[in-house]
Amino acid sequence: MRVMSRAQYVFHAATLVAFGLAGFVGGCKPPPDVTPIAPSTNAGEVLITPEKVAAAGITVAPVEEQNVEDTIITSGRVTFDDLKVAHVFSPVNGRVTEIYANLGARVKKGEPLCAIQSPDIGQAVSDVHKAEADLTAAQHDFTRQKDLEKQHAAATKDVEAAEDRFRQAKAEMERAQAKANLLRTGSVNSVTQTYTLASQIDGEVLMRAVNPGQEIQGQYSGGTAIELFTVGEIDHVWAIGDVYEVDIPRVKKGAPVAIKVVSYKDKSFEGRVEWVQHILDPVTRTAKVRFSFDNPGGALLPEMYGTVGIHVDQRKALAIPRSAILRLGDTRVVFVQTGTNPDGKVRFERMPVDVDEYGADAWLPVKHGLDKGMMVVTKGAVLLSEM
Repeated sequence: MRVMSRAQYVFHAATLVAFGLAGFVGGCKPPPDVTPIAPSTNAGEVLITPEKVAAAGITVAPVEEQNVEDTIITSGRVTFDDLKVAHVFSPVNGRVTEIYANLGARVKKGEPLCAIQSPDIGQAVSDVHKAEADLTAAQHDFTRQKDLEKQHAAATKDVEAAEDRFRQAKAEMERAQAKANLLRTGSVNSVTQTYTLASQIDGEVLMRAVNPGQEIQGQYSGGTAIELFTVGEIDHVWAIGDVYEVDIPRVKKGAPVAIKVVSYKDKSFEGRVEWVQHILDPVTRTAKVRFSFDNPGGALLPEMYGTVGIHVDQRKALAIPRSAILRLGDTRVVFVQTGTNPDGKVRFERMPVDVDEYGADAWLPVKHGLDKGMMVVTKGAVLLSEM
């Protein structure tokens, strides 16, 4: 083997470097046996032969205007049906001595809720007896003055004064009796000065805000009384919402509505418009609307907040069938047939779309994402998403 000297080795290496730089500057081409990689299809695009389209049962239809249910969306707060709830206050001051109805108990109208020991009981009874005695004395004096007047033994002014005292005594007795009648909504024991607070309707004890030994303020004492019990039913509830001025003419009494609440995200509760306020709020430019819901399972609870959809008259709008929608996380998409490749394969493209899914109609109005005439997959979109 021939051995190169150091000078020959350096000259040989320099020659190779020079030729390499010349090739780089002049431009180099790939070897003839290297083939460029073909570009891949776009993300969300599916190519499939017509035979597979038919075998999979994939159908398409153009996006066109349809008669769709129009829906007005508003917020709503669930409340009691006023005819099925009683907010119970005490008419007297006093101390609670006993509780008869606990939370969740079923009570009938007139059944006791609690007992209150109150000095107002004795005062009310005493006022009635005193008023009766004053009336009797005033009546006797008036009768006596009239007899003396007939005998010309009494002046006219004395008779008139006696008549005035009689009328005042009668009015005072009527006032005392009326006050006592207010206490007869419960059971009164004038000996022990105990007032038994009774339920005003049939229902369930939904709230109790009083305990034995607690001092309470009466409704007629001039102070601020607190609600002691709430008795009612929630098998039928209301929801109160606001409708903007521009939408008021479209909201009719009896129109169907649906409400969704946070507790039941995938469930809607059907109801009706029961009342539309005839006064506009000058600040918000809205009117109150009351919705009525049957609630046999008690799922809707008072003070829940929800989203209410009010179904109004139909309108024409670009719409697609509900079956065309696919959900990818929080995004709604459809597959659109965009053409045919030179090799005969049908091209489908996945497109995001925004639709109004609130109503129960089979047609969903398109907000944006699709144009009229686009060929949307109405059946078999799930199969395309898996390819």
